[in-house]
Amino acid sequence: MNSYEWLQTILFFVVLLTLVKPLGGFMAKVFQGERTILYPVIAPCEKLIYRFSGVKPEDEMGWKRYAGSMLLFNLMLFVGLFVMLMTQHLLPLNPQKLPPFTWQLALNTAVSFTTNTNWQAYVGEQAASYFTQMVGLAVHNFVSAATGIVIAIAVIRGFVRRKTSMLGNFWVDTTRCTLYILLPISIILSLLLVSQGVIQNFSAYKAVPLVQSTNYDKPKMDDKGNQIKDGKGNPVTENMIVKEVTIPMGPVASQEAIKELGTNGGGFFNANSAHPFENPTPLSNFIEILLILLIPGALTHTFGVMVGNSRQGWMLLGVMLFILITSFGVLQWAESSGNPLVAKLGVQSINMEGKEVRFGMAGSNLFTVATTGTSCGAVNSMHDSLTPIGGMMPLSLILLGEIIFGGVGSGLYTMLSFAIIAVFVSGLMIGRTPEYLGKKIEVREMWMSILVILTAGVTVLILSGIAMITPQAVTSMANPGAHGLSEVLYAFASMANNNGSAFAGLNANVNFYNLFGSLAMTLGRYVPAIAVLAMAGSLAEKKYVPPSLGTLPTDKAPFALWLTLVILIVGALTFFPALALGPIVEHLMMVS
Repeated sequence: MNSYEWLQTILFFVVLLTLVKPLGGFMAKVFQGERTILYPVIAPCEKLIYRFSGVKPEDEMGWKRYAGSMLLFNLMLFVGLFVMLMTQHLLPLNPQKLPPFTWQLALNTAVSFTTNTNWQAYVGEQAASYFTQMVGLAVHNFVSAATGIVIAIAVIRGFVRRKTSMLGNFWVDTTRCTLYILLPISIILSLLLVSQGVIQNFSAYKAVPLVQSTNYDKPKMDDKGNQIKDGKGNPVTENMIVKEVTIPMGPVASQEAIKELGTNGGGFFNANSAHPFENPTPLSNFIEILLILLIPGALTHTFGVMVGNSRQGWMLLGVMLFILITSFGVLQWAESSGNPLVAKLGVQSINMEGKEVRFGMAGSNLFTVATTGTSCGAVNSMHDSLTPIGGMMPLSLILLGEIIFGGVGSGLYTMLSFAIIAVFVSGLMIGRTPEYLGKKIEVREMWMSILVILTAGVTVLILSGIAMITPQAVTSMANPGAHGLSEVLYAFASMANNNGSAFAGLNANVNFYNLFGSLAMTLGRYVPAIAVLAMAGSLAEKKYVPPSLGTLPTDKAPFALWLTLVILIVGALTFFPALALGPIVEHLMMVS
């Protein structure tokens, strides 16, 4: 790393840590119903929404009703988006006259955006109209993010409350999250992105003449769309001369801000945040990485404030930062070392393939670990072009369960599940009933924590295994061998952990990946969400147990180290065999 990259990276983490406390404290006030600086402006709108929808803010819910409301809300959102995708050609704001989605692709896309995954098996600028992008996808970016955040808040209430079954009101929490947190930040950051060159318009696509024409050989097709071949079996082509290029337009900035802030990740364009209309400058790149980590990082302080011990939040944040920075260091080393086969040719060995020169090595790698350490999935470089060990870092961050920093809300409640397991194991080691934040950890909490942690991992391994014996899935791989396995493993890891990024090199728009991917995204989102709400309900009913001499301190460095080891051990035991057959084998083949 040169001095500029060092400065950029250090400044980024300084800014992030500076914002964690004020934003975390603000969110705690919002969800505790306290007045904030935005209250005079937003409160009338909030009350109007309650009056119109018939919601009573004082009517609290137990975990079953809270989970039922969440599932019903998400089901209605899914149905609405599915219908919109299937009828896109009949709706307004479609200047390019784009056709509707097929039902398989519409199903996959609707599940994807409802579950905060934003897995895209289509080319955004060629498949989705402005109406679909704004009213369908961008709206889901808000509500799916709010869903994850309010589940985390319900879990925090489970630790805070005593001898009650109430966890709050899902409708109130979701409304406040959207109005007080997601919308204001998105509006401000959208304007800032526009100032950097991110576009925001409703114009039709522009046909622009090239400075110099180019040509290419285009395969000839018959009436049925099959490639025509000559007598020797070679494809028949015709030479095409290109004199102009079509430049897509659209309301991009408004979707860009919430896709990063809500750790959604779905790009307006197929190139996602590598596209100059989504991410034009080093400053916009800095802002977008900051947006990805901002709410997940701040939620740790929200947790500390709401449980009455801010050191608990700083401990969790420290674990997240340690693993993220370590991953960034390994990725930076791997990409800077490059490919030894290329170095033998006398070419600079640093691996800049698939990266944007306007962001540089560090700007690309920092974005990579940020988007896979969370469940964002936005990309500003091609992960498929990373070196084997470099590619293993984002893959490993996803496989850990999206807890470093994780999705908005989902990262925190999954991290708390790991903390409960760490407390339970340590309690067994010293022969005491484990306690965490004044609540005894018993069999029910352990079962729920295991469900939260292992659901995505088991789903990934099973579906990846099925893909390896399914002809359609195998033929979708552009690269055979170890790298092809990494592509499939990454795809299902991304979907089951609600990330949405991809290694590419894999044709995911086939029935197998559309249907099984929908299953992976659904299981990865809702099984852990329901399990963690059940755990929160159980914790809320328990009485408070004062700390004693035998209570394990969970806000100090030794527990942070122990929690880190538990996370890495669980990840290694679950996925090391798969990683050994994929990126590790590929690395050994490269250096040999």
